[in-house]
Amino acid sequence: MHRLGKTIGAATAAAGLFVLAACGSSDPAGTPAATATSTSPAVSGTMNASGQTSAPDTAGGGSGATTDVKLQLQWFTQAQFAGYIAALDQGFYEAQGLNVEILQGGADIVPQTVLAGGQADYAIAWVPKALQSREQGAAITDVGQVFQKSGTRQVSFKDKNITGAADLRDKVVGNWGYGNEFELFAGMTKAGLDPAADVQLTQQQFDMNGLLSGDIDAAQAMIYNEYAQVLEAENPDTGELYTADDFNVIDWNTEGTAMLQDAIWADTARLADDAAYQETTVKFLTASYQGWIFCAENPEECRDIVVAAGSKLGASHQLWQMNEVNQLIWPSTDGIGMVDEEAWKQTVEVAQGTKNADGDTVLTKAPDAEAYTNEYTEKALAALEEMGLDTTGENFAPIEVTLNAGGN
Repeated sequence: MHRLGKTIGAATAAAGLFVLAACGSSDPAGTPAATATSTSPAVSGTMNASGQTSAPDTAGGGSGATTDVKLQLQWFTQAQFAGYIAALDQGFYEAQGLNVEILQGGADIVPQTVLAGGQADYAIAWVPKALQSREQGAAITDVGQVFQKSGTRQVSFKDKNITGAADLRDKVVGNWGYGNEFELFAGMTKAGLDPAADVQLTQQQFDMNGLLSGDIDAAQAMIYNEYAQVLEAENPDTGELYTADDFNVIDWNTEGTAMLQDAIWADTARLADDAAYQETTVKFLTASYQGWIFCAENPEECRDIVVAAGSKLGASHQLWQMNEVNQLIWPSTDGIGMVDEEAWKQTVEVAQGTKNADGDTVLTKAPDAEAYTNEYTEKALAALEEMGLDTTGENFAPIEVTLNAGGN
């Protein structure tokens, strides 16, 4: 098995593009990007028995040159990105002739801007945020829609009796802002509430402390991350950990205001006129999807790979995250990475039609036809099907995960 080494990768963004910060993590400093220029840790190559990092072998056992590829993540190392980390660890990129360097994200890194600035070849970013960057001039294209569902939730204690968006009236409602609140605002608007007048909005940190302390009635959370935090916390009334029975959860997928999240973005101009980049894109998607298929079938092993890669989160938390992320991907009815037109349309409509507390929308107009393409994913799926792999998740089943205190 290949093991991950660590290097340092520079992630420098294009000047002049102001975009929204990525979120969805319980790692520290989950704040908006103050700048799009940063130096971030990266993982690449393989690690030998002595723990020294070396370049991967060339494709075909040394029979040809490899292509260097940089992938910019939108947050720190965690199971949200397990498919890419596993593809590196298991040699899937190497088998495609790719030497992939994975650049960590962080509070001051905007992945789609790093991509647009030419400092990465591909980037992982939420669709509405990337589309806003695109509207502001970033020439990027969604070539692989990995997450098929939204992972954003609104969580409250049972005694608050908040079971849907309409129940948020007159409540203290936490949200991260910076574009992460639009599903929430769309849900309230759909329920007949004015987000600026009918609820008490409060800026929420990237944790659940406000909810647990009672300062927030309904807190924003990612199902794979912050929601696990409340289940890892001790209930002072019982001395035991909280359980799901202690909370109500609003799911924007069922409320009808969900927006597409983690996608693989590529350089639009290079896709148009660079044949080598087009070929690399197919290879990169093939290996990345193979990594996600591996994680669907081996969640515990992928958890271990992510922990070994340097995650700051505990082992039980990471297994929870791996299991929940798998459920955002699988099943993929048309094949992993395919953009569903209806889900895309809903994302665009919510991004155009829902105003935040300042009266602004994510998008001012619908994106053009180059905003996404299924062309490269279709080719990648054909290659994976030739390998006999399950590209739709027909056989996927989630596992049961027991969270430990603090996620350890």
